[in-house]
Amino acid sequence: MGEHFHNSLRAALRPSTMDRAIVVPRVSVIVPTVNEAKNLPHVLPRIPAWIDEVILVDGNSTDGTVAVARELMPDIVVIEQPRLGKGVALAAGFAAARGDILITLDADGSADPEEMTGFVGALLAGADFVKGSRFLQGGDTRDMEWYRRLGNWGLLQLVRLRFGGRYSDLCYGYNAFWRDVLPHLRVESATGFEIETQMNIRALQAGLAIAELPSREYARIHGVSNLRTIPDGWRVLKTIARLGLSQRSRAGAMVRNRTQRAG
Repeated sequence: MGEHFHNSLRAALRPSTMDRAIVVPRVSVIVPTVNEAKNLPHVLPRIPAWIDEVILVDGNSTDGTVAVARELMPDIVVIEQPRLGKGVALAAGFAAARGDILITLDADGSADPEEMTGFVGALLAGADFVKGSRFLQGGDTRDMEWYRRLGNWGLLQLVRLRFGGRYSDLCYGYNAFWRDVLPHLRVESATGFEIETQMNIRALQAGLAIAELPSREYARIHGVSNLRTIPDGWRVLKTIARLGLSQRSRAGAMVRNRTQRAG
């Protein structure tokens, strides 16, 4: 990291966050890829120079994605995900990362890497988990059809009703968080795009300090997204139901324990 950015980070620290930042935290960015060779030249060079580590998690690309990544960024860490699925890729990247702060970044050019500065700043100011929102003032999306927007809104209302919180966006994967909250997110149980929803809900369930920041989503530059609206929407819905049931079970167990102690 540059000295100016180090000084900015130290200035942003509050006493409540000093236990996490006795020294300037290392920041790792995890980039899952499947055949993104044409997009990486538009993404990797825009990652801020102060980022300590970039991890590319490749899902058996056949278009030279890994070679392009290494040419653009010789010190990039490349790992192969064990199975297909965005959730699998992110879990593998988190496990390999050495940073104190972890950031997820899509490889298709839809997210602005410069927003990472604000994400890290929010973490240093006291947040445990930071998520981008396309629907806060200052945010935007150029990559969401009306039916996906409607589906995202409906799923968001279910999450608000069942788990509380005031999220303004649900199915968006631009997040940053402290590594020490990773056990609360339990990412290993999600395999596909539903991992984004699961992380958001787990953060609520764990009582983490959550910050939403405006984020601009752009259209994919090259290629076609692996997102399948109906199947992946169904997976998200099942994830909400599963986590809701597990929360109810935990609440029931707490009531039983209190009753037994009272008796």
